[in-house]
Amino acid sequence: MKKIIVVGGGLSGLTVAYALMKSSQFEVTLLESETRPGGKIWTDHTDGFLCEKGANGFLDNKPKTLEFCRELGIEPLRSNSNAKKRYIFSGGKLNALPESPGSFIKSDILSWSGKLRLLYELIAPKGPDDETVADFITRRLGREALEKLIDPMVSGVFAGDPYNMSIKSCFPRIKELEQVYGSLIRAMIKLKRERKRDNGGKVSAAPAGNLTSFYNGAQTITDTIANKLGERLKLGVSVHGIEKIGNLYRLHTSNGVFEADAVVLASPAIVSSEILRDLDSSISKILSGIPYPPLAVVCFGYKREKVGHLLNGFGFLIPHKEGRRILGTLWDSSIFPNRAPEGYVLLRTMIGGAQSPELAMLDDNKIVNAVFDELKPILSMKTEPDMVRIYRWDKAIPQYVFGHGNKLKSIDERLKSFPGLYLAGNSYRGVGMNDCIENGFKVADNVMKDLTTASGIS
Repeated sequence: MKKIIVVGGGLSGLTVAYALMKSSQFEVTLLESETRPGGKIWTDHTDGFLCEKGANGFLDNKPKTLEFCRELGIEPLRSNSNAKKRYIFSGGKLNALPESPGSFIKSDILSWSGKLRLLYELIAPKGPDDETVADFITRRLGREALEKLIDPMVSGVFAGDPYNMSIKSCFPRIKELEQVYGSLIRAMIKLKRERKRDNGGKVSAAPAGNLTSFYNGAQTITDTIANKLGERLKLGVSVHGIEKIGNLYRLHTSNGVFEADAVVLASPAIVSSEILRDLDSSISKILSGIPYPPLAVVCFGYKREKVGHLLNGFGFLIPHKEGRRILGTLWDSSIFPNRAPEGYVLLRTMIGGAQSPELAMLDDNKIVNAVFDELKPILSMKTEPDMVRIYRWDKAIPQYVFGHGNKLKSIDERLKSFPGLYLAGNSYRGVGMNDCIENGFKVADNVMKDLTTASGIS
């Protein structure tokens, strides 16, 4: 029986291990350095509130995730209609993202010159194979659209800087639309017609699909997978290095030496870099160059009457040019049940990220004061919060900076010298929960195919 070791017990590693354990041909072991599985999917039940330290859900537009949930026997919970109402804080107020061309023309998000600049997009030439998000958007939609619309979107997804991020790696679908249709506007008109037809005439400003989680939080899925793995999951075991001995890999860990026919490193790139340092310095160096800026998540719980704003939406994001100290705030209790006690609301704010990393590491009092001072005028808060929780990630979301695609090509080329060694996780081809699950199954398929081919198993 072939032995496979998966390193890293986040959603990606858990998915890979689960997919592999279903085959009786393999003996699977998952090593996780922490004392809990799940990685950055981490739900904190505190004082009647349900606070997500990391991801709060996924879009239900990827069938693989929904199929996986059915297989695991867990019931996804779709957000309510409030999730379709999204806001941008600009010009000292919350501006609703338009839900139709007519409402966009009437909105104050862009100036008239900014709106007219969008028309040039219809004839703008196609760009190079890859470029920064800022260069792509400025070329096609103009600088104002970049600063007021796309910059906050990049903050919301990656906590990133559009002037450094790769359009092809971060938003491959947008780049694809340009290449296929020649114009984003023409592409969106056609796609919106299709969505309108499929959704009974309804369209919205939100991404395609419904934000989806679970009644008891995002950690439901990682806990369920971990339970399915049983004793295959070894917690509190960190991997310090790896070497290749003949056809086997030998892992040096805090709990002794493990040997395997195949190894999947599903740990963050910065961790995998250290593990691979002595095996292949080239891969290690590339992985160490994937940045992870710090990010803090600050949860405020309030009695409903202490917040003057209606909170009838998903929440809001803030463009960097506004000079505020927070990236945005999600109104979690407005879009999912069971997020706050009866009569209370839960506000989850992001601070820090690639453009203001120092803010994420402020001491507790300063970070709470910064968040409160920003939210008080925006949401008409009357007093300080009844509940406060701060969750810091000193290395949060991997940044797909310009040149990320070339890094992946170099890694793939180097891995050809190490059959049986694989990389997985959100450091490479997608940071969302859907990406982790879909790519996790793809890696597992590759492992099974390679091992069965090498051993002649039919």
